[in-house]
Amino acid sequence: MSSDAASRGAWSRRTFLQSAAAALAVAAGETLISARSAGAAPAAELARMTLRQASDAIRARRASSLELTEACLQRIGTYQRGLNAFITVSGDPARAQARAMDAELRAGKSRGPLHGVPIALKDNIDTAGIPTTAASALLADRVPAEDAEVVRRLLAAGAVILGKTNLDEFAAGGTTTATYYGPTHNPWRADRVAGGSSGGNGAAVAAELCFGALGTDTGGSVRIPSAWCGIVGLKPTYGRVSIRGVIPFIPTRDHVGPMTRTVEDAALLLQAIAGYDAADLASEDQPVPDYLAAMQAPVSGLRIGIPRAHFFDKLDPEIAAATDAALAALRKLTASMRDVALPAVNTMLGFGYVESYAYHERWLTRSPNLYQGAVRRRLELGAKISGAEYYAALQDNLRARREIRDVFRDLDVLVTPTMKIPARTIADAQARNESEKPLAPDPANTVAFNIYGLPTITVPCGFTALGLPIGLQISGPHFQEGRVLALARAYEQATPWHARRPEPPRA
Repeated sequence: MSSDAASRGAWSRRTFLQSAAAALAVAAGETLISARSAGAAPAAELARMTLRQASDAIRARRASSLELTEACLQRIGTYQRGLNAFITVSGDPARAQARAMDAELRAGKSRGPLHGVPIALKDNIDTAGIPTTAASALLADRVPAEDAEVVRRLLAAGAVILGKTNLDEFAAGGTTTATYYGPTHNPWRADRVAGGSSGGNGAAVAAELCFGALGTDTGGSVRIPSAWCGIVGLKPTYGRVSIRGVIPFIPTRDHVGPMTRTVEDAALLLQAIAGYDAADLASEDQPVPDYLAAMQAPVSGLRIGIPRAHFFDKLDPEIAAATDAALAALRKLTASMRDVALPAVNTMLGFGYVESYAYHERWLTRSPNLYQGAVRRRLELGAKISGAEYYAALQDNLRARREIRDVFRDLDVLVTPTMKIPARTIADAQARNESEKPLAPDPANTVAFNIYGLPTITVPCGFTALGLPIGLQISGPHFQEGRVLALARAYEQATPWHARRPEPPRA
């Protein structure tokens, strides 16, 4: 970490782990009880709130931003060692932000629902003055001078940034085990992966270390950890949210999206970050609706399509059973349900790695030893694909992104399982990382929807006998996030799964 970052009070994971006890003492001793309210709720109670509840508590003066920030920092101090969810915890800057937000509220200024609410950011999203490492030794000391566009919008909305979360190096993985900072553990079972590449987010949100988080999603990196950690993860339409200031993985598929404990919370975060960014070549100039209003629209008239080919093949039996039960619940909520075929896509991420390799070529040539082995091999796949092969795959996928529109002429949404298997063990994921054989992708149903560019959400729909979460995936037409949110919320409200919380490991 640079001296500039240290002077701003940002703790690196390494510093954090060396001083966990001190951090906990600071968190416990700082002003958890404000002058106006003796006997404030304990940290666990404050942190258990949803983002919306935290927002309402701040505006109603039932809790201050500083109290909520301290509650999150205290839980990070308790559970970080067992989860390894964060790379950098920016404690002092977060406290300063929280105090500023409390002062603004006392002066009668409110920036909206995110005012004073503590959230986390995946560590491939640039933050001015706070390290952004992409979980790589290559960038271990990198401190950006400017915020990513989504961070700028969050700060303008009054959000408090708690720190930066762990991920697969350069977002090139689905387990958060191929990382310079060590694997993230699933809060439901410590021997299991949290998913990836936004696994630190998944663990932090599920374990109530923050009220929400922003992740990135190129082949499922928001939805995989959300499904495996039992939370909500939303990948918006391609171009709906700016990716400027995000370290790229595959730019033609990269998305930024919210990870939260409820659908309503996802809508609140999306509202703050959605919108046109003229400086981002991927950004689309489309009107941004009121997502909270859209989320509350009736769903009784919706027509559901079930793409069984590929998406329902080789499902784990417990995931198949949970999906069947979820579809039965959705039948009662909506107008109709029928099977549907989707346009063929080339889901081989290897073709996208041409874009990744172009970005990394200078570093791969000069410092290959600074990459995680599994990630280096993935990126090097891009050098083995000819321009003609890449062009053909890109044309096929652009055609599919256009043809998917036809599917929605007589359907409103698509529903699939999010993942075909429960979270694998960390040992299994690490063995796969160390193998020199070509890496088989995780059996996710997610990557096709990055290629289609559709807004897609995962919501909890059950648990395995071992207590591992299961996710259900809902997709809609381009720029119809509101419709996707509406059905997801209706399902969430009709089922108990979102209310379950893990007891995270402490060490």
